[in-house]
Amino acid sequence: MGKISEFNEKDYEVIARDYADLKEAARKRCADQDEVDQIQRAFEFANEAHKGVRRRSGEPYILHPIAVAKIVVSNIGLGCKSIIAALLHDVVEDTEYTVDDLKSLFGEKVATLVEGLTKIKTVLDNEDKAEKKSMQAENFKRILLTLNDDARVVLIKLADRLHNCRTIEFMPDHKRDKILSETMFIFIPLAHRLGLYGIKSEMEDIWLRYKEPEAFHDITEKINRNIAYKDQEINDFIEPINAALEKAGFKFEIKKRVKTPYSIWRKMNTKGVAFDQIYDLYAVRIIFDPDVHSNDTERDQCYHIFSILTSLYRYKYDRMRDWVNSPKSNGYEALHCTLMSYAGFWIEVQIRSRRMNEIAEKGIAAHWAYKKDGFASEGESEMDKWINKIKDILVNRDINALELLEIIHNDLIQSEILVFTPKGEQRSIEKGATALDFAYAIHSQIGSKAIAAKANLRLVPLSYVLKTGDQIEIITAENERPKKEWLQFVKTSRARKAILDQIKSERQTYIKIGKKMLEKRLKEIDKTLNDKVINSLMEEFEIFDSKPEEMYFKIGCGVISLEGLEEKLRKYFGINRESYFVINNSDANNKFILATCCTPILGESVVGFKSSDGTITVHTRTCSNANNLAAKFGDKIVSVKWDKELNSGSSYLARICLKGTDRIGMINDITRVTSTELNVNIRRFNLGTEEGIFDGHIDLYVHDIDDLENLMLKLRNIKGIESVVRKEL
Repeated sequence: MGKISEFNEKDYEVIARDYADLKEAARKRCADQDEVDQIQRAFEFANEAHKGVRRRSGEPYILHPIAVAKIVVSNIGLGCKSIIAALLHDVVEDTEYTVDDLKSLFGEKVATLVEGLTKIKTVLDNEDKAEKKSMQAENFKRILLTLNDDARVVLIKLADRLHNCRTIEFMPDHKRDKILSETMFIFIPLAHRLGLYGIKSEMEDIWLRYKEPEAFHDITEKINRNIAYKDQEINDFIEPINAALEKAGFKFEIKKRVKTPYSIWRKMNTKGVAFDQIYDLYAVRIIFDPDVHSNDTERDQCYHIFSILTSLYRYKYDRMRDWVNSPKSNGYEALHCTLMSYAGFWIEVQIRSRRMNEIAEKGIAAHWAYKKDGFASEGESEMDKWINKIKDILVNRDINALELLEIIHNDLIQSEILVFTPKGEQRSIEKGATALDFAYAIHSQIGSKAIAAKANLRLVPLSYVLKTGDQIEIITAENERPKKEWLQFVKTSRARKAILDQIKSERQTYIKIGKKMLEKRLKEIDKTLNDKVINSLMEEFEIFDSKPEEMYFKIGCGVISLEGLEEKLRKYFGINRESYFVINNSDANNKFILATCCTPILGESVVGFKSSDGTITVHTRTCSNANNLAAKFGDKIVSVKWDKELNSGSSYLARICLKGTDRIGMINDITRVTSTELNVNIRRFNLGTEEGIFDGHIDLYVHDIDDLENLMLKLRNIKGIESVVRKEL
């Protein structure tokens, strides 16, 4: 938990100050004085329980639960019981008090919330114990299981994670990497899915600050300079809007917003544009109080405001976003438009009612608050559908924690596409789904009897990946049965569950097949099937509270792969927590591999993962594969740094993609910059032109990351080039 030491006068002053801030915020959410008194008792209880204990930062430990409680009330908008649970969330785990103690003092609901948070924390903190595996996966499964009971546990956990991110500078490197990767892989998408945009954005910026510190500080400085330069111009843009809305009789407020460093960094990297080419850097938010006496609905009043804005300024047609008529699946409602200011730059304007703004700021908590008051919306029903879908996945015993983590992660970040039935009915299905997924989405019987499909009247296999606008017809045969091979390409959890359920009818056959497969594979590595091997593999494959037959069944039907079985049987837990691993070619025992997915370059910010044979695989810190690995296998993270001696004579392969307007001499200018001015060795040059637009890529060797960044900067300055971005090979 932390070190024990006596508190001094300054410590007590800080505790009193922070709690006073919390109490002031909490008072607004309390129904009466009795609830205020309950919060006071909870604080006094937690303060005494954590007395004398300090965090890694040296500050009193009680400041952490106070901060979590403040996020719970101010950022999420939860009430009295959640505030109390946040204040007490570490008491059971870190002191002698029990859940029963809290139940008798603060009631059953508070005790249940704390118990849910304690279970999550227990799993997370046990990550270094050899008898457990995939702690982050199990941790997240426990988090989501609380959706079955009380979603407030999830929300309080998000608040806890946000504060841990805020104080992450005091963590050792390997712990910091694990927390940041886990945050990016699960908690940021979860916050987004639950509509908590403020929490999501802050976590993203913290992730960038520590993963790419130079980029973060550079973008932050540019934002600050830009604001200082254009602040008055934005005020000038707002002034006519203010006057026009007042004249129309609206009660409203207008807020200014600047794009976050992370969202700018992501756009620069994915679009290959410079900071100066980010056109939606600024946004203006209009929050209005609907006129309850008007015949116009809340949505109609949004459109009325839009008509006023477009009478003042020219708007960009392709940047119009109507989430009032069609709310996002997480319930977000707003009308977005991008207007040209008189000063000559684009500004995004977001139009929201007070209710819409509450939901946008506080997500699921505001949804349910408005739902109780009779405000139902399409977005809320979509949120309920998603939560029910997650519950169905969680109770499926055929999915282990790692598989579940991948399924939920994909669900959190997925986007949907629209396809059509042969009769022209529109159906939405997740991006990446196959024709077989579509068959099961229509009906499980259609899926189980499917043999092929037609996409736009063309015969395709069941593994065909659907595209937006496809018209899909499923071809069935009465005697067809589900095949275990189908599990290799279905995308949706519904299809996967249906296939497994149907395969189970042949369970004994698959058990025999699986056992024979395992025995054969063990024989190849000079092992025999005994109790010790069985117990080790069942733990490895996360088959708890079951008999070996369950493992054989999963092997037989293809759910469990025997690939890398020898490594799985080795004792590879208890990784050495050296302060860092040095990438150095001079030491023959210093085994490392540069990951092919992200091709790290000398000087780039990197992280390593240690395999069972001691080899370190080096990824860039922002590599999506590295984040996924760290979210699942946090115990294998190794802090890595480059040896400066590698600079002499070493070269690293990189790919840069270019796009722009073609002209005579363009190719010569590109090759001149790369080969002549910067002396870069080109391996492959692949550029094509169509209708005056060129795009393509160059594979080249550079000495270090500075070489690459300098080259990209020079290329961006060539006349006609619109974007230059590094891509995976």
